Amino acid sequence: MRLEKTYRYHQGECTVRQPLGVEIYRKGTISVYEVDGKDNKIYCQNMCLLAKLFLDHKTLYFDVEPFLFYVLCEIDKHGTHLVGYFSKEKESPDGNNVACILTLPPFQRKGYGKFLIAFSYELSKLEKCVGSPEKPLSDLGKLSYRSYWSYVLLDILRNFKGNALSIRDLSIMTSITQQDIMETLQSMNMVKYWKGNHVICVTAKLVEEHLKSTQYKRPPLFVHEDALRWSPPKRHKALKK
Repeated sequence: MRLEKTYRYHQGECTVRQPLGVEIYRKGTISVYEVDGKDNKIYCQNMCLLAKLFLDHKTLYFDVEPFLFYVLCEIDKHGTHLVGYFSKEKESPDGNNVACILTLPPFQRKGYGKFLIAFSYELSKLEKCVGSPEKPLSDLGKLSYRSYWSYVLLDILRNFKGNALSIRDLSIMTSITQQDIMETLQSMNMVKYWKGNHVICVTAKLVEEHLKSTQYKRPPLFVHEDALRWSPPKRHKALKK
């Protein structure tokens, strides 16, 4: 809107108080809506244009029909308030589960970014496939994803009671790609290359030391699986056995 009076007029006339689409998650004051770029083209284009204000590398904002948008909101008595979103291709040839991800500046450093990342992986688990964000990631994106991957893997390693655990096992459990897992473990000096294979090499003490670090601290927000009301739109390629 070019003029403030146009914006004020819109505020008075518009009765929409929530994102277009279907609410697929509600827990407390947090809600997530799934919006189809084909069904709500202008809304999704506006979402992309908004993201372009904060993401230097954002280039796609008109061709939204091949994408689904997952819109995160805070809820109060006045309605829902946009916090951030991520988009994903309906069919990604590269296996990406996130195309673009944004937390608006007023809501940053509150755990919403990692919540969106975790949400994308919960969807991948329901689809029974592994996923990874579209590359290249921004510097902030790299830090956020590496921190999320690290905590998830460390938490599994801390609670694992079996005899052996492979990178493939971790991938099946988390829906994180084996490449992302290997690079994350390497960054924490937890994987060795031995006899032609990458081998996880950890001790309970090493895991606990990492978990005590502020870099790998427990995320403040979690996705509650019982609050997620969603099923894959169609059968996707399953994890390789």
